[in-house]
Amino acid sequence: MLGTIVGRDDPGAPRIQLSEYGLIAKKYIENIEKHYNGVCVDKYVIMTHHIHMIIFVERSVADNSKHGAPRSSRPTTALIPNIIAAFKKYTNKDLGFNIWQERYLDRIIRDKAEYQNKCRYIDENPAKWAEDEFYK
Repeated sequence: MLGTIVGRDDPGAPRIQLSEYGLIAKKYIENIEKHYNGVCVDKYVIMTHHIHMIIFVERSVADNSKHGAPRSSRPTTALIPNIIAAFKKYTNKDLGFNIWQERYLDRIIRDKAEYQNKCRYIDENPAKWAEDEFYK
């Protein structure tokens, strides 16, 4: 739905070729930091039917969030859901219908090693698509 993996015959080249839907998702991912101070999309990949994204939230923004999260809770408890909800809302509006599932998976990256592993996973995801359980 979001794109097609191309370049499968060249082991170093598999990559995603975005569909019209994927291009709309890309547009809104790349606009996230324009609408949220202290927030940036550090890395992402749009796959054929899902997206992986690392969203960086400056500590001062997370600690002083006006999105209803108390200081003692996870810093992104309310901020990340608001970002994802807005992303889904605007992509769906451009498409004219809902393409997103209701839930999403999130995880706070806690250290440099985990960050590097997540970055590597995002970078290598298109090349490993044939190994995915949903590959057809």
